[in-house]
Amino acid sequence: MNMLSLENTFTRIENFGHSLSATSYLLRPRSVEEIALAFRLAKRNGLSVALRGAGRSYNDAALNGGQIVLDLTGLNRILEWNPASGVVRAEAGVTLQQLWQHVLPDGWWPPVVSGTMTTTLGGCLAANIHGKNNFKMGVIGEHVLEFQALLPTGAEITCSPSKNADLFYAMIGGFGMLGVFTSITLQLKRVYSGLLEVHAWPTHTLSEQIASLQDGAPQHDYIVGWLDTITIGHGQIHAADYLHPGEDLNPEKTLQVSYQTLPDRLFGVMPKSLLHYFMTPFMNNLGVWGINTGKYLASLQRHTFRQSHAAFHFLLDYVPLWERSYGRGGLIQYQSFLPKETALDAWNEMLTLARRRGLPSYLGVTKRHRPDRFLLSHAVDGFSLAMDFKVSDARRLRLRQMLEDFDRIVLDAGGRFYFAKNSETTPETAFRFLGTETMERFRALKRRCDPDSLLESALYRRVFVKK
Repeated sequence: MNMLSLENTFTRIENFGHSLSATSYLLRPRSVEEIALAFRLAKRNGLSVALRGAGRSYNDAALNGGQIVLDLTGLNRILEWNPASGVVRAEAGVTLQQLWQHVLPDGWWPPVVSGTMTTTLGGCLAANIHGKNNFKMGVIGEHVLEFQALLPTGAEITCSPSKNADLFYAMIGGFGMLGVFTSITLQLKRVYSGLLEVHAWPTHTLSEQIASLQDGAPQHDYIVGWLDTITIGHGQIHAADYLHPGEDLNPEKTLQVSYQTLPDRLFGVMPKSLLHYFMTPFMNNLGVWGINTGKYLASLQRHTFRQSHAAFHFLLDYVPLWERSYGRGGLIQYQSFLPKETALDAWNEMLTLARRRGLPSYLGVTKRHRPDRFLLSHAVDGFSLAMDFKVSDARRLRLRQMLEDFDRIVLDAGGRFYFAKNSETTPETAFRFLGTETMERFRALKRRCDPDSLLESALYRRVFVKK
């Protein structure tokens, strides 16, 4: 990459769901100096800059049409690792896969992970990801000891909960709108086995699923629900627990990377990279109803089993390119966070509305959550429901209108949203769930860190720029 020129870098970039795209100048810095150079280049040419990690956001968080996008995956070194304390320092382009493969043989695991191991640490902090253990371990930002960042002004800063704390709690979860993470120091979780003890049981109604999450969370280290959003309420809960010392008879084996590797072939024969072609014909209302019904019937028996960390956590990596099965229009994900007192009524209303309009979600995932201290937090003392929707030219406008109706239901129920997912959120919606004081604090930090407004993604302009 020639960072002194934008020549021959104009590239079409898509979101993870392939439902949104934009053409931008794509630059791939490999050092902090080259990031600083990119900011100077942008200012000289009157362009804005958006940051991109692995590109796993379901919306426009890493899109920036006609402007510059910085692909930060080249900054991918693990800088320091202390297997005695479990403290790691790494560059922002290091993926969760790189991280867990580096530390697991020493008996450590990332305290919070996403549903895919391909996300970068910088992206994880920018989105402040939550996992199946949010009720217990919180968001990933709660395990960051400190980070170094480069501001668009050229200033290099160090932030922690006690140093530059205002920026620490705003940049984590700030979606790359204030600065660029350059190194991240993270406290990992000690584990004594490469296995988890998993408990699976069915739920027959939405209220039963919410009750299972509420009652099951205090008893387990992880808990997550699959929800059939077509036959509303059918579902399954998976809860998991770490093994204690001595419970795994062969931890030297299960802690090895080779034991955790997900198979790349189905039944040892068909490459999984081809499976999305066979899934495509079933990605319609009738086909998904049949798949969900079969899955529900197969889950009616309670059972307990042991599963590797990678197999339990990274379901999105089981079928490579699974998102392609949704067809040419791709998919979007809508995730709402509702207080425990209002979740049942709000989600019943949303799911019934989707069914009535003929736009059902094809996948529903539920989790238990707790609040956190971060400025642009999505968290509540309650639950989240993530729903995947198929996008097509014929459905796009109706889908957007329905999701805007969802927003009103969620806001009236005291809920919140996650900027890594929803693609219809407006400034008015953000003001209502974040509050005027929070938005003004963020804008004051934006003026301080980025006085020339160089860091602007499509998400930033959609949600944070006053119309």
